Amino acid sequence: MSDALIQATGLTKRFDDFVAVDGIDFEVRQGETFGFLGPNGAGKTSTMRMISAVSPITEGSLSVLGLNPATEGPRLRARLGIVPQENNLDEELTVRDNLYMYGRYFDIPKSELNDRIKELVEFVQLTEKIDAKVDALSGGMKRRVTIARGLINNPDLYILDEPTTGLDPQARHVLWDRLYRLKQRGITLIITTHYMDEAEQLCDRLVVMDKGKIVAEGSPQHLIEIYTPRDVVELRFPIGVLETLNGKIEELFDRTEILADRALIYTDDAERMMATVHEHGMEPETVLARRSTLEDVFLRLTGRTLVD
Repeated sequence: MSDALIQATGLTKRFDDFVAVDGIDFEVRQGETFGFLGPNGAGKTSTMRMISAVSPITEGSLSVLGLNPATEGPRLRARLGIVPQENNLDEELTVRDNLYMYGRYFDIPKSELNDRIKELVEFVQLTEKIDAKVDALSGGMKRRVTIARGLINNPDLYILDEPTTGLDPQARHVLWDRLYRLKQRGITLIITTHYMDEAEQLCDRLVVMDKGKIVAEGSPQHLIEIYTPRDVVELRFPIGVLETLNGKIEELFDRTEILADRALIYTDDAERMMATVHEHGMEPETVLARRSTLEDVFLRLTGRTLVD
């Protein structure tokens, strides 16, 4: 498409015999927020490093902002805003000095840079902390400084790696609001995240990666509609009871998951399903009926096994 800022075809990254990214195709369009979801080792970080022109591709083709990362890396990096997973700020310097030093890497004139710093500090709601040392700030404030730093060069493409990892719910919602405001300004964002609610809140489209491949692509709502029924009912039984049911739940319902601590039943009619459970003499300790979420899609596509 003519408005695609990133186009990847057969994109592959190998490290000796290990295939980190296995021939994936995707595009990111002007002005959208695009997400990469996947468990550890899925290939998200390797993909981000190729997009950011800090790691060469092994095979396939990749165009970012109309540039070839392999041959035009410096030009490309000058037009990107990067928010790494770790804040990597200089904690002995003030907020102002952190932003000033980073801005000088882009040869921004001093007067323009000072104006830009004031604007960005106001945008991330840290005006009163502009001359405070970073070491004295909370985790959420430090993350907001990193968000501001990634915007110092007025990037054409803004890449955020796990932007709210480790933050409390209040700090996460403040950052979501700031990112949503960037989206309203028409800035194109790429986000990797482990938080499914974050992806649902922010992403227009996303891909789910697993073992180096893209296993699903679409809007959050579209993926939920395709991969899960409308409702999920979680049944918790007293310890030892679930093992005595001898497959009764699986026999009664088309799609179920039996976990160590509960049974999940996927259905388009939660009330009818719960009535069926009681009609067959099953008495769960607790019953939770909820709408299907992106997390249900994610776990169905990538599994529940822990990945180190």
